[in-house]
Amino acid sequence: MYVGALTLDILLGDVHSLKQKRSVVRPLIAELQRRYPSIAVAETGHLDLHRRAEVGVAVVSASAGNCREVLDACERMVAFRPEIELLSARQRLYNDED
Repeated sequence: MYVGALTLDILLGDVHSLKQKRSVVRPLIAELQRRYPSIAVAETGHLDLHRRAEVGVAVVSASAGNCREVLDACERMVAFRPEIELLSARQRLYNDED
């Protein structure tokens, strides 16, 4: 069993309030969950900042390759959204022997 974790640090565009931030981050999370129903995704950091967000994605799989494929696809989907800038992405892979 493998568990893959992806942390995305995101800079939001023209956002001036937490309400506007939610209007960008919530649809992003919903789209990730819709496209990849086997993942868990949530806003995990920078909760009090208007223009920054951290999104965490996790996936469980029988193979390390499948974990990487799903996390890479999630990262690409976020990177190609025009209203946000992906500052960094960090992947980690854990297995049942860790």
